Amino acid sequence: MDSASGAAVVVGVDGSEPARAALRLAATLAASHDRPLRVVHAFIWPTLHSPVRPVTDSVPDGGLRARAQRLVAAAVDEAEATAAGLRVTGEIVDGDATAVLLAEAHTAAMVVLGDRGGGGFAALIVGSVAVKLAAYADCPVLVARGVPHPDGAVVVGVDGSELSRRAVEFAVHEAARRGATVLALHAYRHPVSTGPGDMQPLVYDESELRADEDRAVAESIAGLTERYPEVTIIRESVRGRAARILTDASRQAQLIVVGGHGRAEATGMLLGSVSQSLLHHSHCPVAVVRAPN
Repeated sequence: MDSASGAAVVVGVDGSEPARAALRLAATLAASHDRPLRVVHAFIWPTLHSPVRPVTDSVPDGGLRARAQRLVAAAVDEAEATAAGLRVTGEIVDGDATAVLLAEAHTAAMVVLGDRGGGGFAALIVGSVAVKLAAYADCPVLVARGVPHPDGAVVVGVDGSELSRRAVEFAVHEAARRGATVLALHAYRHPVSTGPGDMQPLVYDESELRADEDRAVAESIAGLTERYPEVTIIRESVRGRAARILTDASRQAQLIVVGGHGRAEATGMLLGSVSQSLLHHSHCPVAVVRAPN
């Protein structure tokens, strides 16, 4: 998580149940990291430039902005009830959900959002805001979905890239805060042909292949066991499609972490493939970590 002094955890709210789940998750996360929580509601009406005001605005305390203010106030109350002593602020920000949350990400430690939404976050559906935030945000993005397994590991997808290293660091740091184990999971497919036109060597040594893949995992966690001696890190290399393997692992995980892209399509760690698949199908919350701009 961003180490900037005072950086808040930001959560997008709209009153929907997925957004409320994100709010509770964000409150717990902010408290565990001793960070403030910033509750944000995107209010899109002023950006539409319509000459006609919504009819409800003529009713005292019944306008759309008044409703948004009540929504944010209720979210702040719920966050404070979720984590006693948490520093919470709330604000209505004019704009659409994607633009508002991307702007918030410039100074946030993390942005948390639900996998679907409504109202002020009408566009908040997987494949829309969540994917755009995961692809372009300047901080890690956590999407609340599924049911976290309280005693499960923090699972992180590893492919040997520098971005993968950042994802592993994030996962280990989170595991230290949670008292959890880390499962560093590396999926590989070569040299087995998976379709027409795939290339594979005529002869290969399975043990040497597995050793090469294990080295990619070892390089990604190098030094972290010394920095976080209290965290058990389990390394595992599995042949198969990364999306399927990580999705299966998410069934028993409390959090799954992936990089925004990876070293090659064969590893499956590209946003739009594995990351996007997890945003659609993970059984627990998903954190996407990408390289800084």
